[in-house]
Amino acid sequence: MNRSPYIVDAPSVTSIMFKVLLALLPGIAAYVWVYGGGILVTLTLATITAVAAEAALLKLRQRPVKPYLFDMSAVVTAWLLALALPPIAPWWLIVVGTFFAIVIAKQLYGGLGYNPFNPAMVGYAVLLISFPLIMTKWPAPLSLAQAPLSFLDQLHYIFSQALPSDIKVDAITSATPLDYLKTQLMLKHEVAAIREAPVFGVMGATGGEVVTGAYLLGGLYLLQQRIITWHLPTAFLAALGLISLGFYISNPLQFADPLFHLMSGASMLCAFFIITDPVSGPTTPRGKLYFAAGIGILTYLIRVYGGYPDGVAFAVLLMNMCVPLIDATTQPRVFGHHKS
Repeated sequence: MNRSPYIVDAPSVTSIMFKVLLALLPGIAAYVWVYGGGILVTLTLATITAVAAEAALLKLRQRPVKPYLFDMSAVVTAWLLALALPPIAPWWLIVVGTFFAIVIAKQLYGGLGYNPFNPAMVGYAVLLISFPLIMTKWPAPLSLAQAPLSFLDQLHYIFSQALPSDIKVDAITSATPLDYLKTQLMLKHEVAAIREAPVFGVMGATGGEVVTGAYLLGGLYLLQQRIITWHLPTAFLAALGLISLGFYISNPLQFADPLFHLMSGASMLCAFFIITDPVSGPTTPRGKLYFAAGIGILTYLIRVYGGYPDGVAFAVLLMNMCVPLIDATTQPRVFGHHKS
């Protein structure tokens, strides 16, 4: 007699994390094409810091090092944080942020499976609050930069913050579209006029649309592989799109259209890679919908009314605090039991 297929082999943590890293590769390739190879240095520094910090903390806690390092969760955290940072950020910024994410946000709570907050977003938020000027100094896309830097120039800048003598910082940096839009709206300019600036593309940022599209491609791969479910990305993108649509309809002169918000900043990275963290998010299908929708709404409100151009990190951390309540209120009724 054949056994019913009720029990299946669950994929290992290592295989899941490997597929997440694989899904990030299109975004990284697009990043290199748009901004140059500096992001590869950032990823390398973050990875080395994450692995070293995790190994050191595991040793201090007298835990076996090899099994925990080979689950690759530290590398995923490192890559997500690195991709959220300016690609030519100084080396020490990358090290500090990654160290904080691994040591404080992850290992301090007991390691993988016990952290209540998304480690990469904790590291990002700490850096943004502590070093706002550096964190908002993004390089212009190579197609728009007055003096595009070669990979060696970017490498030198990351470790020394020194540029070739004939190049000024203003020639290689530019405001992000979200930052530029917020600043110009404060000067009483209208959205249509603002979006004529070169930093804006057809839907989001010039060049950034390619990176965003690559993250979407990687996210679809994770859905196809059943590494993530549809609940989180769908609810986040729907909530962000609907709230931005409502504001846009109410006043298109002061609020950008929904497609701009969906294709700008960290929207796609958040939808498919950040909020899908299985540890710091809800466990129930209905809870995932509430959680992701809350992040989408908060992201928009912070972008429009907050003090930071992109609100993804703070929205995620705020909703992380709500996860116990969300799980408690969305647990399905146990079969055979009546509601009290």
